[in-house]
Amino acid sequence: MNAIQGTAVDIPTEDGTADAYLAHPGDGGPHPAVLLYMDAFGLRPRLTSMADRLAGHGYTVLVPNVFYRHGRTPVVELPEFIDPGARPEIFERIRPIMQALTPELAMRDAKAYLGWLADRAEAADGPVALTGYCMGARLSLLTAGTYPERVAAAAGFHGGRLATDAPDSPHLVAGNITAELYFGHADEDPSLPVEQIERLEEALTRAGVRHRCEVYPGAHHGFTQADTASYDRAADERHWEALLDLLKRTF
Repeated sequence: MNAIQGTAVDIPTEDGTADAYLAHPGDGGPHPAVLLYMDAFGLRPRLTSMADRLAGHGYTVLVPNVFYRHGRTPVVELPEFIDPGARPEIFERIRPIMQALTPELAMRDAKAYLGWLADRAEAADGPVALTGYCMGARLSLLTAGTYPERVAAAAGFHGGRLATDAPDSPHLVAGNITAELYFGHADEDPSLPVEQIERLEEALTRAGVRHRCEVYPGAHHGFTQADTASYDRAADERHWEALLDLLKRTF
């Protein structure tokens, strides 16, 4: 892995300023950019370490605090090890914040994140890649369909509510997508039942989107997050293999 540099940055948006983390190789040159969308627990050491790992493979990685309207990181104070089963009050605090981030607001922010990356010397010219976790998988899919000219590849892992009956369900943007997509679904995930997995697959296939959707057997929602009770080391390493393979083909 290359030596990397990680810094806290601020991104101006239409609604304020989003604090974020930027990681990139320390060689001084521009590198293909990756926008990493956080899970519901927010911007924290686990996500910055994931950004550092990606940067070590030669990418410039931006991780915005998508909850910035509710405060700078940490928006919600978290224990070092997150176990919502033992501490249900954690998600009770997060849920209304997550619900307040509508698709309209999220995509307004995505425009700011993508524009900010386009102006950075650390980011190579051209489209970017996306990867998202938990709620970030929805944001990844929505961004790929809202800004197709800016997105070359998009991934999502243990995402929930990707293909609902709602009029603003993320899968409905499939017809706009030009990027290649990869989704790694958690097998044990009540937020993404089989009918939604099938609906997403059908929408992407019908739209002619290059994609691969895989279910990780035995994995739970949140399987990539080592600071949570849902972590699954084997599934996490499979996620890294799939993500890096997608990025290698894209850039």
